[in-house]
Amino acid sequence: MEGGAAASAPAALPYYVAFSQLLGLTLVAVTGAWLGLYRGGIAWESDLQFNAHPLCMVIGLVFLQGDALLVYRVFRNEAKRTTKVLHGLLHVFALVIALVGLVAVFDYHRKKGYADLYSLHSWCGILVFVLYFVQWLVGFTFFLFPGAPFSLRSRYRPQHIFFGAAIFLLSVGTALLGLKEALLFNLGDKYSAFEPEGVLANVLGLLLACFGGAVLYILTRADWKRPSQAEEQALSMDFKTLTEGDSPGSQ
Repeated sequence: MEGGAAASAPAALPYYVAFSQLLGLTLVAVTGAWLGLYRGGIAWESDLQFNAHPLCMVIGLVFLQGDALLVYRVFRNEAKRTTKVLHGLLHVFALVIALVGLVAVFDYHRKKGYADLYSLHSWCGILVFVLYFVQWLVGFTFFLFPGAPFSLRSRYRPQHIFFGAAIFLLSVGTALLGLKEALLFNLGDKYSAFEPEGVLANVLGLLLACFGGAVLYILTRADWKRPSQAEEQALSMDFKTLTEGDSPGSQ
């Protein structure tokens, strides 16, 4: 039966996915190395509390968010419901970790008496978090919550895909803004003297850009999209027949 056969993954896709994961794990490791070697590490009840912010944001809103977007490329033949749940759970983990990062920076500023939300990085960061939460909430309502009409899912799906990629891009850009801001605050004029911390942070910035580019490349390859399963095709045909004014069983 042709409709029930599992579609094989495109030959190059596993290599690109593996490369993106190598970039992502290296990104997280280099972030930890930067904070450990040059910023003193992480400790919640101390002056090092702030350092939890960049680490949580890189893990949550960059690495895990990117992996959540790739779920539909990696798990090509599993049941759609299973893939949806995994996609949603990864986004939940990303949200929770990002929330810890937000609490860390606001609590640190409160203890030190620093101003909040004055920089472009902070404005973009709040925008990213709010959009990400709204995107997850609407996605859950339309695609995971029982009872959502198939017609609404079909109409909203292109917007969900677009905003998912756009929010990911904005997350990477906001992380780059925050990295540059931290370097200017911590190094000042020494940044232009090729300080080792500055060089390592520049490498971190390149890893952020490369990971974002790799994820977006995989997402935008039309021939790498997850093929429709038999039950999905049946639902689509039924919806098309109904919207054309006929009954699915009239054939």
